[in-house]
Amino acid sequence: MGVMAVPVIAGLGTAQPPPAAQDELWEGFFAKHFSGTTRALAERIFANSGVSRRQAAVNPLLEDVSDWPTERRMRRYQVEALPLGKEAVGRALTSAGLDAGDVGLFVVCSCTGYATPGLDILLARDLGMAPDTQRMFVGHMGCYAALPGLGAAGDFVTARGRPALLLCAELTSLHIQPAGARVDTQQIVSHALFSDAAVAAVVVPGDRGYALREVASVTDTSTADHMTWDVTDTGFRMGLSPKVPQVLSHHVRGLVDGLLARHGRTLSEVDGWAVHPGGPRILNVVERELALPPEALAASRATLDEHGNCSSPTVLLILDRLLRAPAPPERIVMLAFGPGLTLYAALLERGVPGLRPAVSWWPAAPAAGG
Repeated sequence: MGVMAVPVIAGLGTAQPPPAAQDELWEGFFAKHFSGTTRALAERIFANSGVSRRQAAVNPLLEDVSDWPTERRMRRYQVEALPLGKEAVGRALTSAGLDAGDVGLFVVCSCTGYATPGLDILLARDLGMAPDTQRMFVGHMGCYAALPGLGAAGDFVTARGRPALLLCAELTSLHIQPAGARVDTQQIVSHALFSDAAVAAVVVPGDRGYALREVASVTDTSTADHMTWDVTDTGFRMGLSPKVPQVLSHHVRGLVDGLLARHGRTLSEVDGWAVHPGGPRILNVVERELALPPEALAASRATLDEHGNCSSPTVLLILDRLLRAPAPPERIVMLAFGPGLTLYAALLERGVPGLRPAVSWWPAAPAAGG
């Protein structure tokens, strides 16, 4: 029996719609969207969101979709998601030095829109993927979908020895909800945090880059009602319990310790953390439970500040930030959380033991203003 291929991340590509300042979104739209006592509560939540800038394919300052029926939102999803996904995939393939025809498996994660034929088929067609390219579409997994998507890509690479491609594309801006008469704190929080993005990752059998050691998860089904994403007649509606950080605090240490122990590692050996910023409280809980130094989650907090919570692409945005640092980490733990309540973790290590050492191939950070 031959040696199994080691899956390594060989390139990332990001694409985002135009940005909008959080203050401008509040003053120009949401301050009018909320009224009465709800408005004062909303203003505090927006101010404490940890977000200063977000990206929106459908910017509420220019276009109010809050009363649109779901059908109209889904048609717009197709219009906006396809070019965004194409841009991210194109950049990832270029970064990895591959052509679209080299892709053996194409995994697409998206919970903010549906169409058939889906993004996977349309992008495979437009980018020139081979007719025998296998595809997988991951739907309502929400914010943690990138990690099971990455796991499926890695397993394919290991089993088949061929490249795989992951795309996470979300347009949360299409799901602003109608202004309601009652105070709905969960809706205010989601309106203050969520953003749009697409990120693609290329995984190849390789001897350089970041090896995907393992993807692990734990789901607490007793708290399934704490995070929901309901399809309604006016878009998809987020349900987000304030108890989510408490549930994460019960499970995150055990998940991470177990993952690291299986590879003979400890927390102190991890020098890179890509933690999905569901919100500021989520990051505070992870930092506390893992006893991390304050700087450990700097990339996660900066991503929340500059990009908001983009659902599934967010953890990949943080990974991209880490890998573009002047001194990229040697060992990275990725963490993401979502409906279930589900926690996912992945371990990445630079270099592949037993093969020639990794080289520093990741593109340098762009120059200021670039």
